[in-house]
Amino acid sequence: MRAVVQRVSSASVTTAGGASAVIGRGVMVLLGVGKDDTADDAAWLAEKVSKLRIFPDGEEQMNRSVVDIAGEALVVSQFTLHASVRKGTRPSFNDAARPELARPLYEEFVRHLESALGRPVGTGEFGAMMQVSLVNDGPVTILIDTREKA
Repeated sequence: MRAVVQRVSSASVTTAGGASAVIGRGVMVLLGVGKDDTADDAAWLAEKVSKLRIFPDGEEQMNRSVVDIAGEALVVSQFTLHASVRKGTRPSFNDAARPELARPLYEEFVRHLESALGRPVGTGEFGAMMQVSLVNDGPVTILIDTREKA
């Protein structure tokens, strides 16, 4: 799994059907599920995101997590995080999981993150075209790949 985690002061997602989710201060997570990902990856990544110390403490040092600040989270599926542009200029998505594998792992990640935060997590609509808006605070943007967790 690959996640782009952004510290935000606010974020929202809207689908063509009108469904939407909005959060205040917290984290925006763009989540890509790879074809070799497992439930263990979902659990590990949710734990990592919830404990990631990217929020400032009283001395403006990044020492606090989204849990520590009682922040919110918004998770949006994004298979394009597994794009490869090694050959040519048209991205290949061969490393991205097919929807029948990706959807349950995406949902499992969300459940683990909700458990870690102790609150509901906002989401987009899996597989839908979406418009995502956010105010990146810092800016702070972290890329996490479960293939690099060793």
